[in-house]
Amino acid sequence: MSETAPAVERWLAWRYLATRQREGFVSFIAIFSLIGVALGVATLIVVLSVMGGFRQQLLGRIIGMNGHIVITARDGMVRATPELLARLGAFPGVTAVRPVLERQALIASGGQTRGAMLRGIRPEDLRRREIVAHNMAVGDLAGFGAEPGVVMGERLRLALNAGLGDKITLVTHKLNENGTISPRYTDYSVLGSFLTRRFEYDGSLVFMPLAMLQDDLEYGNEAVTSIDLDIADPSQAPRMADEIRKSLGRDDLKVAHWLGLNARFVGALQVERVLMFIILTLIVAVAAMNVVASFTMLVRVKRGSIAILRTMGASPRTIVRAFFMSAAAVGLVGTAVGTALGLLVCANMPAIGALLSQITGAAGGGAAEVDFITSMPVRVQAAEVATIVVVAIVLSLLAASYPAWRSTRIEPVEGLRHE
Repeated sequence: MSETAPAVERWLAWRYLATRQREGFVSFIAIFSLIGVALGVATLIVVLSVMGGFRQQLLGRIIGMNGHIVITARDGMVRATPELLARLGAFPGVTAVRPVLERQALIASGGQTRGAMLRGIRPEDLRRREIVAHNMAVGDLAGFGAEPGVVMGERLRLALNAGLGDKITLVTHKLNENGTISPRYTDYSVLGSFLTRRFEYDGSLVFMPLAMLQDDLEYGNEAVTSIDLDIADPSQAPRMADEIRKSLGRDDLKVAHWLGLNARFVGALQVERVLMFIILTLIVAVAAMNVVASFTMLVRVKRGSIAILRTMGASPRTIVRAFFMSAAAVGLVGTAVGTALGLLVCANMPAIGALLSQITGAAGGGAAEVDFITSMPVRVQAAEVATIVVVAIVLSLLAASYPAWRSTRIEPVEGLRHE
């Protein structure tokens, strides 16, 4: 009997799930409970994957323009000596070392004047900046460093009415020997413009060759405002920043990392992600409550059959397992279907985003921010999907436990009395 018990329990579970004339309404609820679990799981996967994609792009634009670790002076300028740059480049995990010189300036062109942030950088370092090199809207970086020219944000270029090759005038200041400040005017050509779809970069940032900016500002060839470091694993930036700080042992230098410099923004994204996971999990929880309701009703409807099985020698354990298997099957199948549906939607999200753009009229020629939203970036993380599946399975099994327990409360005499 013990060898055939699992087969009997599976047969009973299937019979309880099968639609019957009297219990058709219960089975109807069970089907919609399965659909609810599937939609809840799919929604969790899709929403969290899209949020992960947006988060990755936003963080990529923040740290893509700056270093993962930034070294500045506590007072004045940093002396980027060859020895210091070589020492930083030899540190384990560091993939790039970039001396940077920044100054505010006014830019005049085409009768327009705008404020801008000048950033002096070595030509080879700018060409390695994928966020700039891969997002050139006009021109290219081939002539950067070979001639007096600048590369600026596309929004700034349009605001100045400057075309490719046009002359622009940079207005900076210099300190005279008598302590007064006088303006300094320098002409440059527009070599190109980039479009990162981040307003503060596209609307104000201007790249210049580091040596040229140092000469214009009459600084030495080692004077910079910061040294940016790229590392292999950005998530390890706090640990590596602390190690670099201890290794340098210099009180005149400050070592910061991108997580600390953008703590509020990163923290807000993390809180939003956790809250969205909790809120969307309630969808699965509601579907699980439907499983409880439908199979509790099924237990009441089947009390006569349960009583007959008990009088024929079926143990309470057999009845419990049969109902548990039938209720759990709804949740497990719903979880599997929802996972497949969610991954399918994520795989086709670019096409879905394009369709939504056409429906809403945002396709083609939209603003950079609109294009960023309608691009529907997706980042599916295996650990995140596994967490969703585990949570859905746990909720489904908990939902299946109560109806199974209720089936043991029916006594054969009481069950047969109502038949």
